[in-house]
Amino acid sequence: MSSAASTRVTVDPPAPVLSFGPVVLPVPGRPVVLQVRVTAPASGTDLPVILLSHGHGFSNNLSSLNGYGPLANLWAALGFVVVQPTHLSSKTLQHVLADTPREPMSWRSRAEDMTHVLDRLDVIENAVPQLAGRVDHGSVAVAGHSLGGFTAALLLGARVTDPDTGEEVDLAEPRIGQGVLLAAPGRGGDALTGPMVERIPVIRSIDFSTMATPALVVAGDKDDPRHFTDMGPDWYADPYHLAPGPKTLLTLFGAEHGLGGIAGYDAAETTDENPERVAALGRLCAAYLRSRFRPGDDAWPRAQEALTGGPDGFGQVESK
Repeated sequence: MSSAASTRVTVDPPAPVLSFGPVVLPVPGRPVVLQVRVTAPASGTDLPVILLSHGHGFSNNLSSLNGYGPLANLWAALGFVVVQPTHLSSKTLQHVLADTPREPMSWRSRAEDMTHVLDRLDVIENAVPQLAGRVDHGSVAVAGHSLGGFTAALLLGARVTDPDTGEEVDLAEPRIGQGVLLAAPGRGGDALTGPMVERIPVIRSIDFSTMATPALVVAGDKDDPRHFTDMGPDWYADPYHLAPGPKTLLTLFGAEHGLGGIAGYDAAETTDENPERVAALGRLCAAYLRSRFRPGDDAWPRAQEALTGGPDGFGQVESK
């Protein structure tokens, strides 16, 4: 990465953030309490919210409220309240849930976790020191990486068929106004040929035609999905191409599934570690959401010009 590109992602002075967790939410019928981490700016009011859904991954703790610091901290510094639940699929809960019946990868309960968070957002806000009264409950987005992107897609309106019952499942959350899908799974059906499909059979039935909520879809042009499909990196762009507008596609140059290392600082499973790419991605996502939440705010066109334009751009953008 050239020095010119690197300097373009550090134009703002560091902003202090606070991180607090776990906030513990008892949920009737859930086998364990729902735990969330909240990361927020140390100052400011009318702060929009990003619900961040973790992926599965190889590490023991990144797939929990303890992961995704590179994104959560940056988004908080840029003016968002980031709420991260630990889903039942997290490896941190394996020993507790070993004998508890669950759907594969807890695909349904992951989305339900976010609804529970929204139901108790006032409780969460008041539990975090110095946060009460500073949150804009009417401006909520969901973001998710990998399996978390599948979770985000369901909350944005994508539908699936429960492989056990044959029931069409609609988990759309109307309180979520925007979304960001980060290396999220693409189409199902005959396109799926890899071994991971047997572990998450519900993925075969995903239907993006009902995913009407505005969203930014992020795909790495070197992301190899062979464990799911032979389609190549284009598979991760499916949520953009197969969903109705308004949608935006950000294709990151040189990015693999870790998108530069968004799941954690210095994570061994990141095959394409690139802090500059992570910073650019974080800023682009924040700018997209800010302009969507605040019509007239030019953060998104400015970020595109700074970070995707010219020979040193980190990626390319298209919209519909």
